[in-house]
Amino acid sequence: MDLEQKIEKIKECLKDKEVIIAFSGGADSTLIAKIAKDVCKEAAAVTVDNGVLPPDCISNATEIANEIGIPHEVVRYNLLENETFKSNLPSRCFICKNEMYSKLQDIANEKGIDTIIDGTNISDLLEDRPGIMVNYEKNIVSPLVYAGFTDEDVRKTLEKLNIHYSTSTTCFATRISRYGEITPKKINRISYAESLIKNMVRDGPVRVRDDNDIARIEVGNVEKLLNMGILNHINSELKAVGFKRVALDISGYGEPGKELVVYKPCKDEENKIMFETELPYEVDIKNTCSELKKRGSTKCSEQMGIVMLEIEGRNVTVFKTGKIVARRVADKEDAEKILIDVLPRIRRKLE
Repeated sequence: MDLEQKIEKIKECLKDKEVIIAFSGGADSTLIAKIAKDVCKEAAAVTVDNGVLPPDCISNATEIANEIGIPHEVVRYNLLENETFKSNLPSRCFICKNEMYSKLQDIANEKGIDTIIDGTNISDLLEDRPGIMVNYEKNIVSPLVYAGFTDEDVRKTLEKLNIHYSTSTTCFATRISRYGEITPKKINRISYAESLIKNMVRDGPVRVRDDNDIARIEVGNVEKLLNMGILNHINSELKAVGFKRVALDISGYGEPGKELVVYKPCKDEENKIMFETELPYEVDIKNTCSELKKRGSTKCSEQMGIVMLEIEGRNVTVFKTGKIVARRVADKEDAEKILIDVLPRIRRKLE
């Protein structure tokens, strides 16, 4: 399916609906907001300021919503008042998103709107994002997943439409290593550190990770910081706000986008094509089996940690460990099509 077909699929999903959009101003929610503005009967964007966002996140979201021409509202609350969230367990993102979408549900109820949509895309389902489970529990609609949009598809579409979006939308809590308590002090020093370094690199992403009081700096263009005067200044400033050591990650910020599937030779079946992918989390076999039964014939074993699905002559095997194997597919494109169908039906095991 090409980009134009995927865009049409989103339009079909949203046409004439009344929706509330979970809006960060990032690439995904910006694309959804633009399409919703054009095809929905009524569409409003809502940004939730949870108290741990970069300072420019809310202003950027407001600016982008105004550029799109969609009604925009900001809801504020303080996640740092939630003791479970502050303890920074692996379920932290689930807690955050559950709170956020509860706020959106309240607004939707006030407006008499029954559909909440977000910018989750297919690539997100390959990452360690426990918050996505909230989407399933609260029936949040993810049009990009429905249409099979990947990260790359979103960026290409925004570039084609010449739409501006924010590159700084993830909360500061994501910078703090798991089980390290999330405190106002840590949030404030991360905010200060990122603002300081952004003024030096001028453009591109900046992240400062708080790894047990060690500041680990990631930037899009490392070369802009490779000067001893600059490095010494950063070192002294970050130590002054409480970091014990300062490190620069020379690999830079971000990683290349993960392919949906990769080819694997199928040794036991001559002339058979096999593709696989591996999720970075453990799969809840029981609930995944229930979801996949809605799509085709399945064989499930919780004891063995495996679900096998027969779908349109293809075989898909999902393992408890997170591995997904597609067999009897025609080619990579065919394997990706099947995976796009299967991924939203997989349920992770929450810790």
